[in-house]
Amino acid sequence: MQDATIACPHCGGSIRLDETLAGPLVAETRRRFDAQITAMQAAMSEREAAAARQMIEAAAARAEIEESIAAQVAKERARIAEAERAAARADAATEVQALRQRDAEMAAKLAEAQAAQAAAMVRERALADREREMGLTIQKAIAEGAGAIRAKAQAEAVEAERLKLAERDKTIDDMKRQLDETRRKAEQGSQQLQGEVLELSLEASLQARFPHDRIEPVAKGTVGADIAQHVLTANGTPCGIILWEVKRTKAWSPGWLPKLRDDQRASGAAVVVLVSEVLPAEVSGFGLIDGVWVAQTRLAEALALVLRQSLIDLQGTRIAQEGQATKTEMLYAYLTGPRFRQRVEAIAERFADMQDDLRREMRATQRLWAKRDQQIAAVVTATVGLYGDVQGIAGSAVADIPALELPLVGNDED
Repeated sequence: MQDATIACPHCGGSIRLDETLAGPLVAETRRRFDAQITAMQAAMSEREAAAARQMIEAAAARAEIEESIAAQVAKERARIAEAERAAARADAATEVQALRQRDAEMAAKLAEAQAAQAAAMVRERALADREREMGLTIQKAIAEGAGAIRAKAQAEAVEAERLKLAERDKTIDDMKRQLDETRRKAEQGSQQLQGEVLELSLEASLQARFPHDRIEPVAKGTVGADIAQHVLTANGTPCGIILWEVKRTKAWSPGWLPKLRDDQRASGAAVVVLVSEVLPAEVSGFGLIDGVWVAQTRLAEALALVLRQSLIDLQGTRIAQEGQATKTEMLYAYLTGPRFRQRVEAIAERFADMQDDLRREMRATQRLWAKRDQQIAAVVTATVGLYGDVQGIAGSAVADIPALELPLVGNDED
């Protein structure tokens, strides 16, 4: 280990230190350091004591300040509390005054209500007394006349009920008679309408089949048959008149024939034909009876074709051989002989299918009419029954209904 050296402060040379030289220097240096440390410790202790004193003083000052602040806060709180208590006392006084005034008003109203209630109770008690007295009086009067009144009321009720029953029975009888009359008129009107339909159908068939002829329906109410067929040739030459009468009945009447012969003479017709579904027992399909041709509806057009052609042939013969009575007799014999009948039958057979279609249409139409007639009769019966029941119950209090007055189907003049 090398020895430590120090520099000379004067010459700057290095001086080697050995234990002899270094011992006193080290001791001196340690002494000075120790002195410095002691001085520094003393100064440090003094500074710490001063700091402690300052801290104590600061704590005392802080305590004094806090006490001052606490005193001021307490004083302010006391002032605020006192102000709030004063304000609360003022509000409470005002509210107490308002409550006292309200109580006084309510007490006055209660007194008025009690007075009014007392007066009402007095009036109610007086009214109850009067009602009780009046009730007793009425009960007494009722008790005195109850027997006579009851007997009179019963007698009046029995008489009124008897009159109502008699009136209802009379009304029912009248309505039944009127209903029977209405149904009879409706049936007559239905048969008449069906006859008119057949008449129109025959007129249309003749017009369509013979466009050169003049088909004229006889006006209703005019004496004569139903249809007048003026037979004309293609060039318009008149050949005669065929008079048609259409019947839609359930039975044959021999009285029709004299009337048709009279119509034939009045109109100057050459031939007269009666079309009817019902023929005498000795006639099948068609035939000649006392100078009047009769035929069923399905053979009417076929008979018209033959009769028309006969009139045209007769007119041609009359023009070609005018004055020859023999030809006329021959034509008459032809018209009344079997050959004419055979030809008519042949023509009728060819028209049979066409007539079947026509019959089916007519039957369908008749079924529709019958259904409507039944519906009308049912409605009329129900309405009349309802009206009669109401009149039987209410009597004359029910106003008259003109719609229920007969006739319902139509006027006789229609």
